[in-house]
Amino acid sequence: MSHSFIQGTIRDAIEDSLTWPVRKVVPILPGDYSDLELKPVGTLEVKLVQAKELTNKDLIGKSDPFAVLYVRPLRDRMKTSKTINNQLNPVWNEHFEFIVEDTSTQHLVVKIFDDEGVQASELIGCAQVRLKDLEPGKVKDVWLKLVKDLEVQRDNKNRGQVHLELLYCPIDMENGFTNPFAPTFSMTTLEKALKSGADGTETSGHGTQKRRDVIVRGVLSVTVMSAEDLPAVDLMGKADPYVILHMKKTEMRNKTRVVNDSLNPVWNQTFDFVVEDGLHDMLTLEVWDHDTFGKDYMGRCILTLTRVIMEGEYKDSFLLDEAKSGKLNLHLKWTPQPIYRDT
Repeated sequence: MSHSFIQGTIRDAIEDSLTWPVRKVVPILPGDYSDLELKPVGTLEVKLVQAKELTNKDLIGKSDPFAVLYVRPLRDRMKTSKTINNQLNPVWNEHFEFIVEDTSTQHLVVKIFDDEGVQASELIGCAQVRLKDLEPGKVKDVWLKLVKDLEVQRDNKNRGQVHLELLYCPIDMENGFTNPFAPTFSMTTLEKALKSGADGTETSGHGTQKRRDVIVRGVLSVTVMSAEDLPAVDLMGKADPYVILHMKKTEMRNKTRVVNDSLNPVWNQTFDFVVEDGLHDMLTLEVWDHDTFGKDYMGRCILTLTRVIMEGEYKDSFLLDEAKSGKLNLHLKWTPQPIYRDT
C-alpha cells in the first residue's frame, strides 16, 4: 500500500470526523438508543454534465480533467468520473447516486483534477452545493464556479465552471413521486421515469407488485429559431452562419440552411430526432460560418434532455460556449413513447 494512499485515507478520515457526525449519542442508562442515531434519510442523484473554461495545468497541451464527487469524504462513498484527455471544456454526462443522512448540514462537494498519470493529480478547482437548498423531488440545474479552497473564500481567479443536475429523493417520498424521475427498483432515480399509475406503482394480474424498467423513449423536436450577437469572423465584420445539430448517443446529425451576411440570423427550422434513451442522451448545437474555402467554428450549446422531458415543451435562449458573444434561441418539444420491460 502506497504512502500517498495511506496519507489520503488518514486525511479523509480526519475531514469526515470534523464534519460528521453532527450528532453523537452518549448513553447514560442502558437501553436502545438507535432511534437517536442519524440514519439515511434519502438519496441524492447527480448528473455530472460538463465543465467549461478550466484552468490549464499542463505546460504542453491541455489538462486531462476528471471529477471526484462526494457527500461524505470516505473512500468507499466517493465517486470518480472518467478522464477527458486534452480538454478544458470536458463533457462527461455521467450519473452518480449518494446516500444522505442530514440535509440540514451536508453538502455535495465536486473537485476537478488534472490527471497527471503516474504522478499525483493536481487540483484545478472545487465547488459545493448545500443539500438544504434543494427542493425534494425537483431537479435543480446549476452551474457552479470553481474555487481553490472551499473554506477560504479569497480566490478571485477564474478556474472555470462545472454543470450539474441534482435531484434529492427523500426516503419517505420515494413511492409518491409523480414527476418524470420517479424511482424504480433497479435504476437510479435520474434514470427512471414515466411509470404507469399516478403513484408510481404497478401491479400484475395477481395483485402483486412487479419490477418494471422504463426506457425514456420519444421524439425530440428542435426548432432553431434564431441567433443574436454572433461574433464577426470575416473581414467585413459579418458571417454566414449555420447550425449543426448532433445527438450524442445515436450520432444523428442535421443542419440548418446558411444565412448570408448576418450576425443575427433567423432560421425557424424544425428537426425531429428519435431518441431511444432520453435521460442519457445530449443535444449539441454548433454554430459555424460557411466560407467558400472552408468553414469556421463559432461556438456551441450543450443541452441534456432532462428539462424537455420534465416540462414537455419550452422556449429559451442559450449563450454560446467557446465564443466571445452570441446566443441561440430555441424551441424544444418532447413527445414521449415509453416502452415497458418486465424484469
